[in-house]
Amino acid sequence: MPSSPRLQGKTALITGASRGIGRAVAERFAAEGADVVITHIRDHSISETFIQNLINISHSAGFPGRHLAFEADVADPAAAGATLQRVVAHFGRLDCLINNAGIQAPTPGDDWDDATFARIIDVTLMGAARMSRAALRHFQSRPGGGNIINTSSVHEIIPKPGFLAYSMAKGGLGNLTRTLALEFAASGIRVNAVAPGAVVTDMNASWAQDPEARARVEAHIPLGYAATPEEIAGVFAFLASQDASYITGQTLHACGGLTLFGEFRTNWAS
Repeated sequence: MPSSPRLQGKTALITGASRGIGRAVAERFAAEGADVVITHIRDHSISETFIQNLINISHSAGFPGRHLAFEADVADPAAAGATLQRVVAHFGRLDCLINNAGIQAPTPGDDWDDATFARIIDVTLMGAARMSRAALRHFQSRPGGGNIINTSSVHEIIPKPGFLAYSMAKGGLGNLTRTLALEFAASGIRVNAVAPGAVVTDMNASWAQDPEARARVEAHIPLGYAATPEEIAGVFAFLASQDASYITGQTLHACGGLTLFGEFRTNWAS
């Protein structure tokens, strides 16, 4: 944690934040002074418990802890505008949008289900695009610019065989990030992405909770271990803060070195 809060007075909206990386980002932002809004499509009892946890985190750090949670499906074309309206009505403004909602499921290149494929694209890519559109309109309606951070993946640039829709969605997030950053830089709006590698979350429970499977995964990571969600959350807090005021249009790979072509750790090519 930094010695002084970097996000005090800011309002952040984090989609898909009831668990995993989104949950850790919400907790980190609360600890750094932000008012946090989370959206989810899960049990409301989870969000109520989580909001009380965020309040406790804020109070422990010396902040009022004004937080909010509600259900919103980012794949619904009407959800983005309604979500922004609700945030602005409650807090008066939005400063930072975190497009974190995303799903994955097997979609082999020669045998995928249309409905599953469309759902992955709608949530992971189109949901981020629609939320960004709503946030950009708000940012431009008042002074001060704004900040968008997309949750991407190493699969923005590394193929993921058997998961075509997920790979396409994350690749699209890279271009969404760069295009919006260039289009709105003159308005003082920064757009970046964080691309995690292997992270110990519920989504990765199939290997994260199996010691042998986890060891196989971690053998591919140059740093030698899978990240915790909290390690990834720190990258989001940096990009949302003034410490990153001159950074836009970038995907920051927080991947333990997976994008370094780890097979070349030993010199077999020359």
